[in-house]
Amino acid sequence: MKPEVKTFFDEATFTFSHVAYDPSTRKAAIIDSVLNYDAASGRATTQSADEIIAFVRDNGLEVDWILETHVHADHLSAAPYLKQKLGGKTAIGSGVPTVQETFGKVFNTEPAFKRDGSQFDVLFEDGAKFKVGEIDAFVMHTPGHTPACTTIVIGDAGFVGDTLFMPDYGTARCDFPGGDARTLYRSIQKIFALPEETRLFMCHDYKTADRDHYAWETTVGEEKAKNIHVGGGKTEDAFVEMREARDATLAMPKLILPSVQVNMRAGEMPPAENNGVSYLKMPINQF
Repeated sequence: MKPEVKTFFDEATFTFSHVAYDPSTRKAAIIDSVLNYDAASGRATTQSADEIIAFVRDNGLEVDWILETHVHADHLSAAPYLKQKLGGKTAIGSGVPTVQETFGKVFNTEPAFKRDGSQFDVLFEDGAKFKVGEIDAFVMHTPGHTPACTTIVIGDAGFVGDTLFMPDYGTARCDFPGGDARTLYRSIQKIFALPEETRLFMCHDYKTADRDHYAWETTVGEEKAKNIHVGGGKTEDAFVEMREARDATLAMPKLILPSVQVNMRAGEMPPAENNGVSYLKMPINQF
């Protein structure tokens, strides 16, 4: 019940991607992959995903799952590229149609764009169970940052997406469409109900004034005791007041517009137009 976890870091987007695998069967899941994207040129490249591919092949792993904890707003997913190279099923929480409906309107997507989550191979309901090799895994819906956020628990390892950060950094923002601070507090309590020794793997880290290195692994017990936003028995009302005040001061993520357009399509680019080129839209005065 203890997967091996190899973590990869894309410093340009402060994103951690993880490969969790069963050491006995060598079956693996990839969580929250990154497609490198240069906003100035509009060019997407695959160096971060290629590092994962090299690790998988060098270690004789077989990928069964390519998982997203949510529709990311700060980096593009490399899921289609990884699936092409390594196989596996793509999966996300069953709340993704809500995100597709919201942002389908924002970006005025083409009529053929489906808002039912069918771009993914599997939509995980709350409590859904699956396996990575012989290791039991399950999915908890943990909305609040977005309506489709999940925490993926593989054996003793939980992958929390943006719901939690390291204890000294706090929690996710809740001011994106469909986000809600009170909902996030209640979702975090579901994570806190896991065994205290459960390892938790972050999707992002930004260092702190007192920590000059990036960090990505903690435990449920450490988060419950020390998380500066929600640990130590902080009340729901106190958390909501703090979170809403803090969110009002935050700028939008630099890559939110390209990221959401791609990630709500399971990592695929919008369909090419009649000149053979795919375009990302830039809605004016919407955020």
